[in-house]
Amino acid sequence: MSYLKFTPYIYLVFGIYLIYDGFTKISDPNENPWFSFVFAGLAVFMFFFRMKFAKKFEDRNKKA
Repeated sequence: MSYLKFTPYIYLVFGIYLIYDGFTKISDPNENPWFSFVFAGLAVFMFFFRMKFAKKFEDRNKKA
């Protein structure tokens, strides 16, 4: 179950990669960078959501 502590960071790494990918696609007129930026925003949101959820879960286990 310790792997669940690392999954939010996978989202963060994936979001950083997608931001980089979006910036590299901006200069090319044939590519659409907005999909990369949208998915990067979603990945960063999932990072913070998972961290908050993990903290709530940990606090609930400490009380019980």
